[in-house]
Amino acid sequence: MIMVTTGGRNDAERLGEGLVVEHLAGCCTVVPMVHSTYYWKGQLRREHESLLLVKTVESRAQAVQEYVRNNHSSERPEILQVAIEDGSPRYLQWLAEQVAERPV
Repeated sequence: MIMVTTGGRNDAERLGEGLVVEHLAGCCTVVPMVHSTYYWKGQLRREHESLLLVKTVESRAQAVQEYVRNNHSSERPEILQVAIEDGSPRYLQWLAEQVAERPV
């Protein structure tokens, strides 16, 4: 799973839809509002953001990250990858089928 914060719900939905359409993700879930606190250029920032949860497989993770970097509105997007060690076998099989590379 790859987690990406975005400036808002529309941005997260746009990225998520693109990832699914490109078969880089089987499913993307948008958490409409999260509150983030961080330092940026020496200033404490408090932001309302959206969180995009990207469900994919390890073999597609780099392509997902590249897609996000190329289509994100931020110059330095937060992209965090978390390994999934176990899960519902039927769901994981479905996920693998959704992101399988398509013949050109």
